[in-house]
Amino acid sequence: MSTLTISKVSSDYQSQRVLTELSLEVEKGEIAALLGPSGCGKTTLLRAIAGLQAVSEGEIYINGELVSSPDVHRPSEQRGIGMIFQDYALFPHLTVAENVLFGVKGLDNTAKQARLNEMLSLVKLEGLGERYPHELSGGQQQRVSIARSLAYEPELLLLDEPFSNIDAKVRSEMMLEIRQILKARGVSAIFVTHSKDEAFVFADKLALFKDGAIVQYGTAEALYSDPCDRYVADFLGSGNYIPASVSDNYQVDTPLGVLTSTKLLAHPVNYEGQLLLRPQQIEIEANECGQGVIVERRFLGNICHYQVKLAEQFYEVKSQLLQLTPGQRVQLSAPSHELVVF
Repeated sequence: MSTLTISKVSSDYQSQRVLTELSLEVEKGEIAALLGPSGCGKTTLLRAIAGLQAVSEGEIYINGELVSSPDVHRPSEQRGIGMIFQDYALFPHLTVAENVLFGVKGLDNTAKQARLNEMLSLVKLEGLGERYPHELSGGQQQRVSIARSLAYEPELLLLDEPFSNIDAKVRSEMMLEIRQILKARGVSAIFVTHSKDEAFVFADKLALFKDGAIVQYGTAEALYSDPCDRYVADFLGSGNYIPASVSDNYQVDTPLGVLTSTKLLAHPVNYEGQLLLRPQQIEIEANECGQGVIVERRFLGNICHYQVKLAEQFYEVKSQLLQLTPGQRVQLSAPSHELVVF
């Protein structure tokens, strides 16, 4: 059974449509990212799941039970969810231990102490139970927030940009740690972010938003390699768009020559469109007779990012060839892969 099912949900705020017919399904133990620019509706959907925002159409189910519809609204505290906020939302007058156990009900003192010890160990804060939030670093405060959210064993965890206030040096490490915690405990999670890099690291699947609707939902690999439109392609990474004419079910004619797709092309023969080529999908080699000229070179460590001019068009290319220089003539090609034509 899915932990969360969202079926054709729409929501209005002050007579304005904020969410439009959203559908989403999250399996047990799965982490889904709501990804998109500010104001696209992702936080509104999180609030609707939490019971803080009414829905005007559609239904929301948690573990198969209807919690939101135009006629049903189960209170937040009865939904079996935990929430982690951007600003940690800790009680400053309570100790770490008191914050962690704040939402835990129905346990005797011995069981509460065991739960506290388990949570502090889980988030690597052993021995800090008597401290107050202001005595902790930002990363430690977020760990307390996570421990508090998991302490009463929620069915679903909601995270609203939880890493934006964490120092960049520890952010990636902390994301991986929290992901491992959720996976080990089989907790399903919904994660709001505007950063594709955070979504790639933390989530199993991405729901990319635009203007209150989900444009595409699936794994990061699926959205990156097979975007449904240019909005998805551009949001998830830089790309080159070059003219392409479909010559048969697997080949296209382009300024780089005839390129071959490893899957059946979605468009008919003679279709004229734009081929998406990621910078790393283009191969570059020095060639005195080549039609391309390097106009810019940026060293990125183990690769170089080149800008190449060919037939009045500029191409962005990432290559492990580090010795090429601006002004040098080169040949560009693209090996066979799953071509994406818009």
